[in-house]
Amino acid sequence: MLAVLLVSQGVALLLLLPFALALAEEGPSAAAVGWAALAGSAGVVALAAFYRGLAIGTMSVVAPISATGAAVPVLVGLAEGERPGALQVAGMAAALVGVILASRESELAEELGARHRDAGRAAVGLALVAAAGFGTFFVGVDRASATAEVPWVIVVSRSCSLVLVLVAALVARPRLPRDGASLGALAMIGVLDLGANGLFALATKEGLLSVVAVLGSLYPAVTVVLARVVLAERVSRLQEAGVAMTLAGVVAISAG
Repeated sequence: MLAVLLVSQGVALLLLLPFALALAEEGPSAAAVGWAALAGSAGVVALAAFYRGLAIGTMSVVAPISATGAAVPVLVGLAEGERPGALQVAGMAAALVGVILASRESELAEELGARHRDAGRAAVGLALVAAAGFGTFFVGVDRASATAEVPWVIVVSRSCSLVLVLVAALVARPRLPRDGASLGALAMIGVLDLGANGLFALATKEGLLSVVAVLGSLYPAVTVVLARVVLAERVSRLQEAGVAMTLAGVVAISAG
């Protein structure tokens, strides 16, 4: 887990820093740096908990629980006066229900879970930690992006997360992969994560935090689809209905 974070976070920062220096016109304010630092710290804790939860638990349990972190920015946005339209509210509700349905366990997974209840409980706890971390990350990025350019927000947040990972790595001394294939895969994780963070920060500048956060928390539905295509995992009819409901929710949110 630490090896994944160390390589992916480091590669992403190395790629982003020259881009930020070339395109960003002015540095972030102290307040923006604080929010970005909070986002980066919360985000890397969330990722660590999420990866560990996936390692010891089941993807269909950990993913939807971690996605409930969207509740944090939604509540913050509503408390500050954001008022999504009725169609958007319906879309958010449909999308979240769809995520839960799409991530439901199959009968085989339930049987395996019964044999490993202790690991399952630990995975649920880690997923809750991930949810709180992801929710805090969403809010921090939104606040930092309000007054700072997106490249700087991501640079500061990624720098803070990398520092935490480095400290943890010095203590735990994880074994780092040395073969090109593994390093390439970890680098790609960093690039995809970087792209997702940047797009989320841009989205908060254009839309409501309460809406953007829900859209950013739809990854469990994507995970189920990829698991089916890449890993040949079975998808139940209930999961298929959940994916369809999730997509309908996205359409409603966009149309609103």
